[in-house]
Amino acid sequence: MKRILLLIVLSLFLVSACAQQKPEDLVGQGSSVQQNTKQADNQPLQQTQDTASAVKEFKITAKQFQFDPATIEVNKGDKVRLIVTSTDVPHGIAITEYGINEKLDPGKPVTIEFTADKQGTFTAFCSVVCGAGHSNMKGKIIVH
Repeated sequence: MKRILLLIVLSLFLVSACAQQKPEDLVGQGSSVQQNTKQADNQPLQQTQDTASAVKEFKITAKQFQFDPATIEVNKGDKVRLIVTSTDVPHGIAITEYGINEKLDPGKPVTIEFTADKQGTFTAFCSVVCGAGHSNMKGKIIVH
C-alpha cells in the first residue's frame, strides 16, 4: 500500500513539474510543443525578416497561345520576379507600363524583375509573332 501511495505522489510531482515548464524551455528537448508567437501582453512578436522587402516570384509558362498562369496579383510596392519560359516556339512577353519587352526562346527561362509601383490592371502580351492565335496571347498583372 505504501508503494502505491509513493508512486501516486511521485507521478503527481512529475506531472506538476512538467506542467510548470515554459514552451521555450522545452525547445531542443525532443518536445513537440511549439513556441508561442505572442508575448505575454498579447502583442505579436516582431518578425526578424522585413516581409515588405521580400520578392514575389512567379513562374510563367508561355505556349501557343497563352500565358500560364494568365493572371498574377501583387500589391503596390512589391518587388516582382517573373521567370518566364516558352515551351514550344519563340514568344515574347511585354508589359508596356513597366517597360518590359523580352524575347522568349523555347526551353530557356528569362528572369524579369521590377517593382510594382503603379496600381491598376496591366496587360502582358506576346511581342513575337508566334502563329495564328498570336494576337490573343495575353495575360494580366493586377497591382492592388
